[in-house]
Amino acid sequence: MASVTDKTEMSDLQRQWSELADEVRHHRELYYKGEPTIPDADFDALFQQLQALEAEHPELAVPDSPTMEVGAPVDAALPDIEHLERMMSLDNVFDAAELQDWLDRTPAQTYLTELKIDGASIDLVYRDGELATAATRGDGRVGEDITTNAKVIADIPHRLTGTAEYPVPALVEIRGEVYMTPEDFAEINAERAEEGKPTFANPRNSAAGGLRMKNPEDVKKRRLRMVSHGIGAREGFEPASQFDAYKALEAWGLPVSQYTERVHTAVEVQERVSYWADHRHDAVFEMDGLVVKVDDLASQRQLGATSRAPRWAIAYKYPPEEVTTKLIDIQVGVGRTGRVTPYAVMEPVFVSGSTVSMATLHNQTEVKRKGVRIGDTVVIRKAGEIIPEVLGPVAEKRDGTEVEWQFPKDCPSCGTTLAPQKEGDADWRCPNTQSCPAQLSARLEYLAGRGAFDIEALGEKGALDLITSGVLTDESDLFNLTEEELEKSAVYTTKAGKVNASGKKLLKNLDQAKQADLWRVIVALSIRHVGPTAARALASRYGALPALIDAPVEHLAETDGVGSISAQALKDWFAVEWHRNIVDKWAAAGVRMEDDQSDKAPQTLEGLTVVVTGTLENFSRDSAKEAIISRGGKAAGSVSKKTDFVVAGANAGSKAEKAEALGVPILDEDGFTELLEKGPEAVQS
Repeated sequence: MASVTDKTEMSDLQRQWSELADEVRHHRELYYKGEPTIPDADFDALFQQLQALEAEHPELAVPDSPTMEVGAPVDAALPDIEHLERMMSLDNVFDAAELQDWLDRTPAQTYLTELKIDGASIDLVYRDGELATAATRGDGRVGEDITTNAKVIADIPHRLTGTAEYPVPALVEIRGEVYMTPEDFAEINAERAEEGKPTFANPRNSAAGGLRMKNPEDVKKRRLRMVSHGIGAREGFEPASQFDAYKALEAWGLPVSQYTERVHTAVEVQERVSYWADHRHDAVFEMDGLVVKVDDLASQRQLGATSRAPRWAIAYKYPPEEVTTKLIDIQVGVGRTGRVTPYAVMEPVFVSGSTVSMATLHNQTEVKRKGVRIGDTVVIRKAGEIIPEVLGPVAEKRDGTEVEWQFPKDCPSCGTTLAPQKEGDADWRCPNTQSCPAQLSARLEYLAGRGAFDIEALGEKGALDLITSGVLTDESDLFNLTEEELEKSAVYTTKAGKVNASGKKLLKNLDQAKQADLWRVIVALSIRHVGPTAARALASRYGALPALIDAPVEHLAETDGVGSISAQALKDWFAVEWHRNIVDKWAAAGVRMEDDQSDKAPQTLEGLTVVVTGTLENFSRDSAKEAIISRGGKAAGSVSKKTDFVVAGANAGSKAEKAEALGVPILDEDGFTELLEKGPEAVQS
């Protein structure tokens, strides 16, 4: 039996993993939406930290860890498209030694080196030469349908043109990257500035946002371009190498990169990395690294892939670019959880494709560690992100006028004394969670987001206005808003003081949001450690918020995807009276606090653990998992003695072999369907 010390240590490790995993998921989702709030280098560091923690403690590496996932969930506002073959991510290396380790593990007669375009991924499907569908990467299996928008991008042909050497196949799935050239980006921003419109942050975010726009005519104005860099499913087309595939794509009329090179030794690969480190701005698009691929497709198949990335390719990431500017001031912002974050206010400076005037300083400990003072010339780095990072001061440029910054004692929003939540915390917080205006407006903005109630008319500006104008004292009365109350708002009224179109849209959005699924309601409550994954699992298990509130913490913790940290956070949150008041007022206003049970699937898998491996014809990985969970089962990612059934599709691999060795029943897809419909008794034979 584990000692008390062992249990405490494991609980601390689980808490550390949970917080780190939530942070990685959050920033990954923002990145794929084109809305990142931290530099790529910071995200890479977070991801590496999570990988290192899981490598040291393998028991933490659960199947739905961000280290096993690709991309981010699709936008619920757009139709879905399931990719014919999974779109994977790439593993990264950051120096020559790491790259050499990969080359030593992955010997090949021929490699390809390709520039890593800083754009937005796209998946194109051509059937009999005609463009059938276009989709974003999404979570790697399901993306967002952007076919209409893709058809207005000049580089994407509506029909492929074959040649005698490369006839058009019956089916081919093309992977590519959509981007905006730095020149077009500068021109468009100049035009928008002249028109009084806000300028775009950087080319990558502009490209990602352009793909999701509702009006194709607006997409045209983004002047988007595309480069093909891979193939997925195909029929009637079997190239011997990646390089041969690119020649075929070019013959069919698809754009391919002019910078791709075929090399034969590890030394040549390292030379290409060194060359492009010094020529990053020579390319027609922004790039942040060099991708190295094994050229031979048979070798690629033999090397295979992990859950998220191919073993036959690697991305060498270059260090972010650095510039200097003057630090004018250090101010702090207060987030929805009360966290107080210092940030630098700087003289505007152009770096890596955009002009920036603010940069993160993370927390007061980092400010002290970096030794920056107000008035310093500081070094900042930015590789295409919205908010760059201050690296440190240029000490030799000091003239004695610089002033050391003092972390505020009181919250700049409400005046409450700041403090760490627990001893040793680097982050300080405002404890006035109930009435701090900054926290209230941030929570309103969060609950209106696409991952919660999806209230389109309630953004950052509107949320702050509802609080500061006195329309709302907290989020509890949000669903009781009336036109009369909105007349006190500045954002939602005309100059004559009447509710404007945005205000009327807000009221309509709120009425629609009352019918949101239970998991969205749970997310909207802003409970720490309870994101969409945990919320979905809890909603599926309990079906109604009262049942969830009354459940013992031990019972909550047993829910797949929740765990002890999230379970305790739930119990602590609902133990606060004003928190319960939010739920009560929402319910009284008509917000649905339970899911419709009339169409709930029969609980045929209650208490069973099922592993799905390989490719199924009628289920994606996500839909198979959802089918299991919705019927009361646990969808596990690995096979053990506790596994009740393994569902093996095409290319099932080692999991099926392990199941056979352990004597775990193995079902094909027909058997899986029977299991879902009728339960274990129907497939015992």
